Amino acid sequence: MSNRRLDITPVSSPLRAAFAISRGSKTSAETVRVRVQQGERTGWGECVPYGRYGETIESVTATIETLREALEAGLTRADLQAQMPAGAARCAVDCALWDLEAKMTGTPVWQLAGLPEPKPVETAVTVSLDTPEKMAEAARAIRGQLLKLKLGGAEDLKRIEAVHVARPDARLIIDANEGLVPAEFPNISRAAAALGVVLIEQPFPAGDDAALERRPGPVAICADESAHTTADIQDLARRYDAVNVKLDKAGGLTEALAMVRAAKACGMGVMVGCMVAGSLSMAPAVLLAGLCDAADLDGPLWLKDDVAHGLTYRDGMVEPPSSGLWG
Repeated sequence: MSNRRLDITPVSSPLRAAFAISRGSKTSAETVRVRVQQGERTGWGECVPYGRYGETIESVTATIETLREALEAGLTRADLQAQMPAGAARCAVDCALWDLEAKMTGTPVWQLAGLPEPKPVETAVTVSLDTPEKMAEAARAIRGQLLKLKLGGAEDLKRIEAVHVARPDARLIIDANEGLVPAEFPNISRAAAALGVVLIEQPFPAGDDAALERRPGPVAICADESAHTTADIQDLARRYDAVNVKLDKAGGLTEALAMVRAAKACGMGVMVGCMVAGSLSMAPAVLLAGLCDAADLDGPLWLKDDVAHGLTYRDGMVEPPSSGLWG
């Protein structure tokens, strides 16, 4: 009989400024934090319930509660994959079990998972959706060299142009969050290529992206909302050049590892991404970034206050998590 104890806590973290995308804006990061304690060791995990997929703090908490008895009795990570569906709830529990195993065995997660030894990683830093002028101003204040622009409106090309003028030295990722129109996309893609854009993320709605089978335009296209788990990868490879792997959607580090390896086997590029959240949510993805071609892990930069032992960001780079944080 295991002597585990499970605790589930909702956390609301105010943001430094409103974070806006094509579907709306937020002023706080709403997460669910999981603690799994076994003897004197404690594993931590955190997730972001995503309204785009019908998740809420309450629904995620209820999903985790359904496995409380099994988790406290010693449910393994392998069994968790079969007993809880992909999504935010499984992400928090999966990450907590990885952290617990690392602390119980004295072996860091990167070694347990067969990942490269952690080192500082370049991360994209997001420029929230706003007027072209305000996005240019925000871009000038960012010291990193990889910027991610949120798009979704009539002035999208002006937004890209304004940021490029403000930061001609920067490489740009543009993220439409499903907000572009297929008829306009080839023109935007061609123009974007001349403005420092190296990747276009999820231009069209998931399930309504068949136009991408023609690979319109010269810039690589990355799946985000279309990508959830390993089961999606082969189909996505027909329409996308790369995939954005997010632990909250995949259901944790276990499935995210499998997704990255499957995508690479299909010849796709891989970016590891995040929702807006603090360092505890980000830490597993920072380790996974060692297998990826790019990272978009700037979530903690948006928070007014991060957790203790939070990740260190400097000039567009993020340091690996300390043992005091996770893993």
